[in-house]
Amino acid sequence: MPILWGDHVATLDQKDRQIIRALQRDGRMSNQDLAEAVNLSPSPCLRRLRNLEKSGVIIGFSALVNAKLYGLGMEIFVRIRLERHHEEVVQNFERRVTAMPEVLECHMMTGQVDYQLRVLVAGLDAYENFIRNKIHPIGGVGSIETSFVYGTVKQTAVFPDME
Repeated sequence: MPILWGDHVATLDQKDRQIIRALQRDGRMSNQDLAEAVNLSPSPCLRRLRNLEKSGVIIGFSALVNAKLYGLGMEIFVRIRLERHHEEVVQNFERRVTAMPEVLECHMMTGQVDYQLRVLVAGLDAYENFIRNKIHPIGGVGSIETSFVYGTVKQTAVFPDME
């Protein structure tokens, strides 16, 4: 299946998806272990991995960290509706939110809200500071809805299988 990523077109087959899922489960595995996990010899496995990186299908590697143990014990979903959708208002909002380290994700949404943010902060005081000193000064924000996460039932970085 061809995948368009910027100027690149990547064609993924089942073996590529196996490589991706194996790395999503354990991004630190050696090429030897990865090759064994997907039933390839190391050289073609490494070649496929490099092609997945070059094409932009694999965009990076990171560590999964327990936010509470790190000191960021409050996870919040923030839904924002803009007052107007003029290009400069939208661009300003997106540029400002992108620069906020507390915002782990920002999604453009359909429906009643324009954006949903996933925010991590240390606690309620830090969240109040975030809203008052970072979101409010942006301008053009019509409404803010907040939902605090009090438990997580499932969290994974592994994509579903496409078989």
